[in-house]
Amino acid sequence: MSYRWIYIEDISDYEGEKVEVRGWLYNKRHSGKLYFLLVRDGTDIVQCVVFQPEVEEEVFEAAGRLTQESSVIVRGTVRKDTRAPHVGYEITVEDIELVQLADGYPIGPKEHGIDFLLQHRHLWLRSLRQHAILRIRHEVTSAIRDFFNSHGFILIDEPIFTPSACEGTTTLFETEHFGNTAYLSQSGQLYNEAACMSFGKVYCFGPTFRAEKSKTRRHLTEFWMVEPEIAYCDLNGIIDLAEEFVEYVVQRVVEKRRKELERLERDISKLEKVKRPFPRISYSEAVEILKEKGMRFDWGEDFGGDEETAISERFDKPVIVHRYPLETKAFYMKTDPNDPRLALCMDMLAPEGYGEIIGGGQREDDLDTLTEKIKKHNLPMEAFEWYLDLRRYGSVPHGGFGLGLERTVGWLCGIRHIREAIPFPRVMDRKIFP
Repeated sequence: MSYRWIYIEDISDYEGEKVEVRGWLYNKRHSGKLYFLLVRDGTDIVQCVVFQPEVEEEVFEAAGRLTQESSVIVRGTVRKDTRAPHVGYEITVEDIELVQLADGYPIGPKEHGIDFLLQHRHLWLRSLRQHAILRIRHEVTSAIRDFFNSHGFILIDEPIFTPSACEGTTTLFETEHFGNTAYLSQSGQLYNEAACMSFGKVYCFGPTFRAEKSKTRRHLTEFWMVEPEIAYCDLNGIIDLAEEFVEYVVQRVVEKRRKELERLERDISKLEKVKRPFPRISYSEAVEILKEKGMRFDWGEDFGGDEETAISERFDKPVIVHRYPLETKAFYMKTDPNDPRLALCMDMLAPEGYGEIIGGGQREDDLDTLTEKIKKHNLPMEAFEWYLDLRRYGSVPHGGFGLGLERTVGWLCGIRHIREAIPFPRVMDRKIFP
């Protein structure tokens, strides 16, 4: 007898047909002459019904022997049943092929502590929750690439080994590179600036590294970031692009990953509100919000997680905070010509207490000013000669931003800690495992 191998996510196309599903046993229950097998194949989960009078005895016995996460091939006929969990279809089983019998799967239906789950992250990925989160991450990644590709941006893959700091020397991972000191990249931005002078509009998308000694729920030591950079662009242009980009990504997830959002019990109505225009406030206006809330905060300080949460609570969609004090920002930020205390920069703070998801702004394009800023930050001038060449030969106003993938996924999924938003998280207080 011939059975068509299908993926569960496509099961609605095969009602009444004989199919086979190749996957793993997620769970099962037994009632008299019936076994109800929940089988997953990576795309979804389907209920497979084994009725003793209608199958060979060895098939019914095989169903009884199956343990959680045993790998199995199930063959049978697709039936529509709106009561069936997950997909609204089920398979009436005719044959079971056991591929491998799992022995004592360590993650059961009981509650497990976060340390235990992180230690078994390679298996934890199989859970419904993690499966939903990482499918949403996949959608966000696809949306990012589609947005920039459709807007005329050129993808430039920037190096991970770099000779110097981009954001600050205190958060560098140092390594040896054939007798020389190198560092793991904090950002592809500086190289992006070189590329945008060649192509006009570029973006990079890849892993970045920060040796921040932070244990907060918003920090990872290795994370992914997308960074567009545009020639002939000012701060307002950067903000406009960031708004359009975030609206596109959020609404793409709402449209294509609603089932996963529902599985996470996410309040989708809050995401549906994420449409332009976003509120825009200055740093000084943000400080006033903090004071109105009774928080002790001095003008000139940078915002931490508590401050970002307090500011974003005022709004039901992302808020853009612009023109921070120059002293709190990196050396490459352009000084506001209308107020030398300020930088032409911006952060986008996600609502619901998820904090900064975008940071960016206009870059300093004047050679002499940038040279002085490098000296003021005590950075090695020789390491930035190539960067200064961009100001010597055809300098133009330009800018860009970086969006953290994991923080964005964490916000969209409504999860508390972004360590769940990456397959294998790297955090300060855990050894690298697996």
